[in-house]
Order: sequence, then structure tokens, then C-alpha cells
Amino acid sequence: IVSRTKLKTNPGTEAVKRLRINDLQKDIPFMINSNDLPPRQCYMEYPDGIIKLVTIAEGSREFLTIRVLSKIESKKLRQKFDLSDYA
Repeated sequence: IVSRTKLKTNPGTEAVKRLRINDLQKDIPFMINSNDLPPRQCYMEYPDGIIKLVTIAEGSREFLTIRVLSKIESKKLRQKFDLSDYA
């Protein structure tokens, strides 16, 4: 089992954090995958700071919004994954 401390300092984790910032700076949404979600669901973070819970449409490559997270929920999600605020 990997400890949270090791996870936070893992070079792969740091690369993903840099990719997130680069994507958001380019106005590209960033996908946040979580083992806590059912299959085909993930979070999409947008450059304006909004995070949506989405699902991949059956037989498609499109995302369908399930709901928009509140500001408090978004903050907690970023804390959970040790992500900085962007917007």
C-alpha cells in the first residue's frame, strides 16, 4: 500500500499536476478520475474553476453532465487529490 505522503511526492503524480495546470491554462478541461465513482463516471474541471460530475454516454465519446459540484464540494475534491486552486 502506498502511503499518502509517497503519493503526494511521486514523480508521476507531479507530472499529472503539471499537465492539469497546462491544460487549464490552455482552456482545456481536465479529467479527474476517482476510484470512488462508478465505471464510466469522472469529474471534469474547467478553467473557470467549475467541476462537473460527468458520465461517458453509451456508445459515444461525449460526456453528459450528471451535476455541477458546489464550490465547497469542488474545494473538498481538490483537497482530496492535493490539487491547487486554479481559477
